[in-house]
Amino acid sequence: MPTDLRFVFDINVIVSALLLKHSVARQVLDKAIDQGKLLVSQAMVEELNEVLRRKEFDKYVLEEERLEFITAFVREAILVETTESVNECRDPKDNKFLELAVSGKATCIVSGDDDLLVLHPFRRIPILTPRQFLSYSWEDAV
Repeated sequence: MPTDLRFVFDINVIVSALLLKHSVARQVLDKAIDQGKLLVSQAMVEELNEVLRRKEFDKYVLEEERLEFITAFVREAILVETTESVNECRDPKDNKFLELAVSGKATCIVSGDDDLLVLHPFRRIPILTPRQFLSYSWEDAV
């Protein structure tokens, strides 16, 4: 298996992985960390921080635990400076994931968002649902 696998996760998959410890999203996140590297951008970290600070998540996970999760997630990831502007997603807020994938030379984007999934593959970068990611063969892709 290639050792230079690089993954971009959308915010919803990351949040699901945190909130639902035995979910497919968590399995995918753990597999990605085990097999390669996570990529993050400053814009993505800011959105993740904003989302995980929402009080609505207090009933699931303490804010302190959410902040520890963000810290560990970012520490585990490679911070990529996005060097290319992308405006190809029908939801402009999702362009940051495409920019990160292109700038960071991602192997794959993991998302449950139809606005991203409809672009599969994006510039030869697969955009997979979490379930697809679990069964995807990297030997064929790289």
